[in-house]
Amino acid sequence: MNTRQHGVTLIELLIVVTIAGIIAAVAMPAYQDYVMRGKLADAHSILGATRTRLEQYYQDNRSYPVACGGTADGLPALTNFPPASTYFTYGCASNGAAGQTFLLTASGTGATAGFGFTIDDQGNRTTSAVPASTAWSTPSPNTCWVQKKGGVC
Repeated sequence: MNTRQHGVTLIELLIVVTIAGIIAAVAMPAYQDYVMRGKLADAHSILGATRTRLEQYYQDNRSYPVACGGTADGLPALTNFPPASTYFTYGCASNGAAGQTFLLTASGTGATAGFGFTIDDQGNRTTSAVPASTAWSTPSPNTCWVQKKGGVC
C-alpha cells in the first residue's frame, strides 16, 4: 500500500517565513526612500514652475511682483502663487534690489519636515536644510536640490 502524505512541514513553513522576513527587511527601507523622493519632487517641480512664471511676469512688467519683493507701482498681482502643497509651504521674497530679484523657498511640513529648498532669479538652486539625524545630507557643493540620501542630486 502506498501512503503519501500531502502538506507542508513546520520546517518548510519556518524557512518560507524567514525568507519573507529577510526580503521585507531589505525592501522596506528602500521603499520608504522611494516614497520620500517622490514627496521631494513636489517641491522641485513647484519651485521650477513658479520660477518660470516669475520670469514670464518679469518679461511683461520689468519688475517682479510685490509678493516677491517687487514694487507696488500699479503692477498686476502674480496669481496662483502656491502658498502650500501637501508636503511643503512656499515663500517668495526680494533677494536684493526690490522688484529686480527674488528668492523662492520651500519648507517641508509633515512627512517632509526638515527639508528646505531655494531658487533665485539667476536659477541658483540650493538645498537649504535636510532633517537632522538621518542619512540625508546637503550636496557638496550645494548647487542643486538633494534627491537621494547621501547628498545626491
